[in-house]
Amino acid sequence: MSAEAMIPISMAIVTGVVLVLFFWFRYRMRGEMQQTIRTAIDKGQELTPEIIERLGTTKPPKDRDLRRGIITVAIAVSLVIFGSVIPDDEAQQVFVGIASFPFCLGIAFFIMHFFSGRD
Repeated sequence: MSAEAMIPISMAIVTGVVLVLFFWFRYRMRGEMQQTIRTAIDKGQELTPEIIERLGTTKPPKDRDLRRGIITVAIAVSLVIFGSVIPDDEAQQVFVGIASFPFCLGIAFFIMHFFSGRD
């Protein structure tokens, strides 16, 4: 197998490993939270709704969509800049095409931020 063929294969493997680890750690965190609640109940602790809410869920930041929009638009801009410094003639067009996806996501996050009900 050539080195050029290994690049997309390794990217797919790394992406899969990152996703598996993300979901595994999330699953493990929820299991530990449930174990903490069970231990508190077994010890006779009274669990008020406020305590359960603080333990189990965290409210996302009010500006989460704005932050995500800024990050994805910054990724798009960095891809365009990266494409412009590559000496190949078609690199700019290719990277503008690739950058259009995170740019559109960023615009969607901006729209969601400005039209969502911010409490």
